[in-house]
Amino acid sequence: AEEKLFRDLFRNYNKWIRPVMNVSDNVTVTFGVSISQLIDVDEKNQIMTTNVWLRQEWNDHKLQWNPEDYDGVTVLRVPSTDLWLPDIVLYNNADGQFQVKQQTKAEVQFDGMVLWVPPAIYKSACAIDVRYFPFDKQNCSMKFGSWTYDGAQIDMKFGAMTYDGANQSLEHQMEREEWSNGEWVLEDAPGARNVVKYECCPEKYIDITYHLIIRRLPLFYTINLIIPCLLISFLTVLVFYLPSDCGEKMTLCISVLLSLTVFLLVINDIIPSTSLVVPLIGEYLLFTMIFVTLSITLTVFVLNIHHRSPNTHNMPVWVRKIFIQTLPKLLWMERHEV
Repeated sequence: AEEKLFRDLFRNYNKWIRPVMNVSDNVTVTFGVSISQLIDVDEKNQIMTTNVWLRQEWNDHKLQWNPEDYDGVTVLRVPSTDLWLPDIVLYNNADGQFQVKQQTKAEVQFDGMVLWVPPAIYKSACAIDVRYFPFDKQNCSMKFGSWTYDGAQIDMKFGAMTYDGANQSLEHQMEREEWSNGEWVLEDAPGARNVVKYECCPEKYIDITYHLIIRRLPLFYTINLIIPCLLISFLTVLVFYLPSDCGEKMTLCISVLLSLTVFLLVINDIIPSTSLVVPLIGEYLLFTMIFVTLSITLTVFVLNIHHRSPNTHNMPVWVRKIFIQTLPKLLWMERHEV
């Protein structure tokens, strides 16, 4: 019965023509996305990789039949390559793969309703805001729409975005554990239907855009980056407690400066190269390096003064007045009698 039904349905079927009775009619496509995995967020290249299922449903009047004529068959699973498919693509794709690669079968009901749920791995462009790295949140969008058909030919209805088939609306916050990939947590994924008129064309085009609100899990960077950086920065203060006769005074300053430079290079390797905003941790490292540089300069000056002798240098009058007469009184220091 299914073989006979398949032959009867596709004997004169043309998959290149929209399934409408009149040319002025539009095809209503109910569209939804089901996220199965948040694979990766590449901050350096500003690309988000997701594993999704695309749910597309529409009515094709040319694929209707009476179940009584075919032994009660009400559902037919057909290769999607034999059907007319809406050319819905991801507009903000980042790797050139706009359409679905895996052409899975579609489910055709006896009343002409076609359900096609292909899986896809998308790489979408995502503008990364590194201001509060690594305690940051990102808003990455995925914009879906027809590439060639305008709103008068294909109308897209907003469908709920779900997780592994769970009926969960976009306006509600997602379960944190379900969306974690070790580094990021998808907190919410609201969607909206937009009608846009582009400068190139007089027609209006319809798209459905999902905004994925993701939050970084900062534990890894806190343990391996922030805490070591704070501890190394604290060592700068200890330089002033070392006696001038100690030869490691300058070595400690240089070691701290080199360590901070390494941390800064690590951060620059992670975050994107942008001049729009400077991360706070980058500003902290920069000012700490300036402070260490000043401490090195001051240490050089102190060592130079320490190794001077009365045989080679005379003490200036202003030095004697400030450091011997004035400052000891202010600091409550007593001069030892010789």
